[in-house]
Amino acid sequence: MAHGLTEEALGNDLPDGLDSGSLKRLGFAAGAGQVQMLPSGDRLVAAVGLGPAGDVTTDVVRNAAADLARAVRKQKTLATDLAAASGIDAADATQAVVEGISLALYRFGYRSKTGSGGDRDTLAKVTLVGSTAVGIRVAVEMAVAVAGGVTLARDLTNEPGGSLTAAAFANRVRRMARDAGITVKVLDEAAIKRAGMGGLLGVSRGSSNPPRFVELTYTPKGVAAARRTGTIALVGKGITFDSGGLSIKPANGMMDMKKDMAGAAAVVGTMSVLPALAPKCRVRAYMPMTDNMLGGDATRPGDVLTIRNGKTIEVLNTDAEGRLVLADALAIASEGRPDAIVDLATLTGACMVALGPSIAGLMGRNDRFLSQVEAASEKTGERVWRLPLPSDYRKMLDSTVADMKNIGGHYGGALTAGLVLAEFVGDGIPWAHVDIAGPSSSDADEGEWTKGATGFGVRLLVELVSSFEKVEAE
Repeated sequence: MAHGLTEEALGNDLPDGLDSGSLKRLGFAAGAGQVQMLPSGDRLVAAVGLGPAGDVTTDVVRNAAADLARAVRKQKTLATDLAAASGIDAADATQAVVEGISLALYRFGYRSKTGSGGDRDTLAKVTLVGSTAVGIRVAVEMAVAVAGGVTLARDLTNEPGGSLTAAAFANRVRRMARDAGITVKVLDEAAIKRAGMGGLLGVSRGSSNPPRFVELTYTPKGVAAARRTGTIALVGKGITFDSGGLSIKPANGMMDMKKDMAGAAAVVGTMSVLPALAPKCRVRAYMPMTDNMLGGDATRPGDVLTIRNGKTIEVLNTDAEGRLVLADALAIASEGRPDAIVDLATLTGACMVALGPSIAGLMGRNDRFLSQVEAASEKTGERVWRLPLPSDYRKMLDSTVADMKNIGGHYGGALTAGLVLAEFVGDGIPWAHVDIAGPSSSDADEGEWTKGATGFGVRLLVELVSSFEKVEAE
């Protein structure tokens, strides 16, 4: 049994199996994330710290549940009152507990049973002690669905680039869509050429694996068009491996580049759970997929690409490829005149320099829509920080031979990348660009994150879609 304890509760009557004196002697002070195991007969009892009662939030509860899961992952069963003991809204706390436990136990790998990876987790059953009200059961179901979407995003992102080619990625998405009951359309290379996606074709030229462009559509069932809360478009960067192209990356910079499709993976994970959660808005998703390689006909620095909307880009650095494929996707998304567009991309190292490894950069236009993204971030704990898109920086992209260059110079790289994307979003459409270069992966287990791909963005997008409200153009 695992009991959640605030700092204030530590000095009061404790549940059976816990002794205040013993806990204090062991150094347990109920600090947020502390887990202390104690023997009690033929079972173990765990005290789980939540910190000061006034500071308990869903983030605190989610992280505490994750720490608990790691501490007991070799046990067979777990019962916990963590949600009930948190003192916050019961449904929110329950969802946080289920998400924290589920996501902390995630593992991915190709280890053999007889090799170093033979040590397996044994936790097979988790019981939540507390209310059985309908709202609590709904919260559990929602958490399980969302955790499944995050797991899918992590699985896709962790998959090696040599096996998750664009075609393989598209086939995985097609199977997911069939199972979930959402509409899917996959464009092969010939269809991409007919559609005039010069950015995607330019990036894929150096690869022996042909590109794909995938569109998904979720339409709420039983919701008349007049009662829908609008249409939101999700765009995800799907570079399945990024060598940098002819502007090749150094060896160290290439090690994690199988994860350069984390934006598309987050969009896929989000779309996979929408039928279960049944939001009232229509959701369309657009994902350009290719790897960025150095084949004999790879795009050269100085080449000019024509994007779907007719604008031209001079490519001066082939490693700034994400904005090229996203340009096509944003242009196509805009043609459908959605009520808002969100794109997720592991776009720039500059964003990591500015915000570190755990916070995504948020840029775009329409303050009220960007505020909705920030509100979703606040609720889910997937942190974003708003950055500007200064109009006077646009001149940094001026080209002598094309409408723009694909890079803007040594400084403000995250902002100039955002300014490139802005050129391909339809006039008046509220738009948010989320640069997830930092939080898309983690170097260590921390909270609900596990080492490797984090699935960042799935919970944020699910919350945004679920609470989306149309806004007036600015």
